[in-house]
Amino acid sequence: MSATARNVPETVDDSHSNRWKALVFIALAQLMVVLDATIVNIALPSAQQDLGISDGNRQWVITAYALAFGGLLLFGGRISDLWGRKRTFVTGLIGFAGASALGGAATGEAMMLGARALQGAFGALLAPAALSLLAVMFTDAKERAKAFGIYGAIAGGGGAVGLILGGFLTEYLDWRWTFFVNIPFAVIAAAGAYFVIREPEGGRNRSPLDIPGVVLSTLGLVSLVYGFTRAESDGWGDSLTIGLFITSAVLLAAFVLVESKVKAPLLPLRVVMERNRGGVYLSLGLAIIAMFGLFLFLTYYLQIVKGYSPVKTGFAFLPMITGMIVGSTQIGTRLMTRVAPRLLMAPGFLLAGVGMLLLTQMEIDSSYAALLLPAQLLLGLGMGTAFMPAMSLATHGVEPRDAGVASAMVNTSQQVGGAIGTALLNTIAASATTSYIQDHIASATSRPQQQLVQLQGMVNGYTNAIWFAVGILVLAAAIAFTFVNTGKPDMTATAGTSEDAAAS
Repeated sequence: MSATARNVPETVDDSHSNRWKALVFIALAQLMVVLDATIVNIALPSAQQDLGISDGNRQWVITAYALAFGGLLLFGGRISDLWGRKRTFVTGLIGFAGASALGGAATGEAMMLGARALQGAFGALLAPAALSLLAVMFTDAKERAKAFGIYGAIAGGGGAVGLILGGFLTEYLDWRWTFFVNIPFAVIAAAGAYFVIREPEGGRNRSPLDIPGVVLSTLGLVSLVYGFTRAESDGWGDSLTIGLFITSAVLLAAFVLVESKVKAPLLPLRVVMERNRGGVYLSLGLAIIAMFGLFLFLTYYLQIVKGYSPVKTGFAFLPMITGMIVGSTQIGTRLMTRVAPRLLMAPGFLLAGVGMLLLTQMEIDSSYAALLLPAQLLLGLGMGTAFMPAMSLATHGVEPRDAGVASAMVNTSQQVGGAIGTALLNTIAASATTSYIQDHIASATSRPQQQLVQLQGMVNGYTNAIWFAVGILVLAAAIAFTFVNTGKPDMTATAGTSEDAAAS
């Protein structure tokens, strides 16, 4: 081993002496971003009424955030590589806090939508910077496993926590607090990060910014996310929806072509073409499709069919959160250094699929304790076990200068997966519900019978869509098992040392 290689672990230790303290603030920031993806959903009806937002425009409260966040992620990841991850992270936090304050103080529709778009834009700076900081700070295999176990639990379970917090704030305080609650999160995380994080030297990518790549990727991803969002509200046959998908395909194909030609690409193709990372991005995106669809269905099932309050609905998701935390921090972390990642990811997705399979048995009078609770536990355990190695492997082996954009790809696969899951599975559910009601409404002669048919139609729609989610999780498991072929981490040396030494 060369002197350079021997010196790397010592340098890492010197520059990362506060890395565990830094993890606290990185995790807090990640929790804030993930919470925001769902916390506003429960508050939306109250905000819509107060601000006079029309039914046709209310979806833009969600869509404005999703478009800005999903469209700017690759750009945000490249900025963190160019500008410095710590600086980008702190800037993203401060901007997110400001945008949240604007949203909480909104006096009308335009102010609310602008605040949501700003939240998405600063989130696109913040999220890849957070993950890439972990990637460059935790390089020892055992420490990396623990750090990514915590991060994976937050990434997986934060959305469900958002439902609890959103319900509590909306029911007992005011919908505006679903925005204001971000401010203390962001201020504490920014202050802690500023004083604690010491980013390792030599990881910057100071190449000129790939402007054509930025424009093509941003417009392509915005078209893709908006296409799926519009498909949910206007149907798959809508001319604008089809046009958005075609535009997205053309723009993203042009983006790939440009990236293969320019000297300093926004997304170096080496990041996604490596089979392990490519397998992670694809399988993770598919799993998120299943998960986001499920959040939507369970929320409606519990509130409309079972009559739960917003707070009770939020707490009903606790078993899933518990399962994710246990799966990520206990099962995933303990086994990651002992077995190959695919032997955690594939079984994890399959276990989540078993939990999803149980939910296909939902009926109007299904017992929460007998059906929903065990199903959520299995889902959480499976997803937590799979997410943890996936998050770690998504940035494993990349050159430090590519850590930001590799992290952005993880977030992009999650964001696009969430948009696809909500639109695709909701469309399937709505179609099945309509078909069921048309077939059975004629036999319902009284008002109570008609209401019962409508509720049965809703549940039938949910279970039909959940069958598709089961298939998606099986496909995610197959992709993870086939593409992810790296072995268990080398415990005798710091991860990435040999590559760094060779590069130097």
